[in-house]
Amino acid sequence: MRVFVTGATGFIGMPTVRELIAAGHDVLGLARSDDGARTLAAVGAQVQRGAFEDLDSLQKGAAVSDAVIHLAFIHDWSNFLASCEADRRAIKAIGSALAGSNKPLLATGGLAGLASPGQVATENDVILPDFPFPRVSEQTALALIPQGIRASVVRLPQVHDRARQGLITPLIETFRQNGTCAYVGDGSNLWPAAHVLDVARLYRLAIEKGATGAAWHAVAEEGVAMRDIVETLGRRLDLPVRSLSADEAPAFFGQFAMFAGFDMSASSALTRQALGWEPTGPGLIADLAQLEIAD
Repeated sequence: MRVFVTGATGFIGMPTVRELIAAGHDVLGLARSDDGARTLAAVGAQVQRGAFEDLDSLQKGAAVSDAVIHLAFIHDWSNFLASCEADRRAIKAIGSALAGSNKPLLATGGLAGLASPGQVATENDVILPDFPFPRVSEQTALALIPQGIRASVVRLPQVHDRARQGLITPLIETFRQNGTCAYVGDGSNLWPAAHVLDVARLYRLAIEKGATGAAWHAVAEEGVAMRDIVETLGRRLDLPVRSLSADEAPAFFGQFAMFAGFDMSASSALTRQALGWEPTGPGLIADLAQLEIAD
C-alpha cells in the first residue's frame, strides 16, 4: 500500500515509517520543515509538505494514498484544549478526502479514564459520547465509518525508549523544577507501557488489517506501579522521593495532577490474538533505569 503518515517525523512516526517501508509499503510522510523532509527522504519515504494545522495538505496526502495513519498531535499541555480541537479538525479533514473510498484510516487515541479504578481496560471498552476527556480522536475517527471509511484506532499507553516515555517525560521536568520526585498516596496506581519499536510494529499490523471499528491496544505491560516509576526516576535523577496526598497533588503536578493518581491499566490480549502482535522490547522500568538525561 501507499500509506500517508501524519506525524511522520515524530517519536512514534519515524519508527512507524521505517517499519512500513521495511515491510514493502510506500510511505508518504507529512513534513513541516526542510529538515523533516530530508529526514523522511533519507529513509526512503516520499514527502508531502505541509503542517498538521494545514488541512489542505492533509486532504491532498490522504487523497493520493491507499491508507492513512494519523499520528500527529500538538503536545502543548498549556493549550491542551486547543490541541484537541486541532486534532479533531485534522481527522475530519482527512475523512473528507477518504469519504466513499473504503480506504483504511488508523487514528491514535489513549487509555486514560477508559476503565474504572482497579479494573483493566480492554479493546471492547467503548468511549461514550460524554467521555470526560477533551481529546476526541477516537470518537471523531470512528464516526467517519458511515461515510465509507474503514476507520480504526490505536490506543497508546506510555510509549518509551531511553529518551522519551509518554506522560513521564514532562513529569521529569516537573520533578526537576520541584527538586523532588513524587507519587500520590501509596503509588500503587498502574500505568500501561510499551516500547516505541513494538508500537511501530503494531501500527503496521493494524493498517494492514484495516479492520473497521477496531480499537487496538498497544500495551506490552498492563500496568507498571507509579511508585516504581517514581523511585526509579529518583535514583536516575538523584532526587529524593516522597508521597503526596490527593490534596497536595494539584500544587505539585500542576496540569498533570489529573493523570498522576490515575489507574490506567489495560490489556492487549485481543490485539495480540487478532494481529499476532508480540512485544519484544525492554520494559518501562528498564528504559527509565538507563534514562538519557539532558543537561
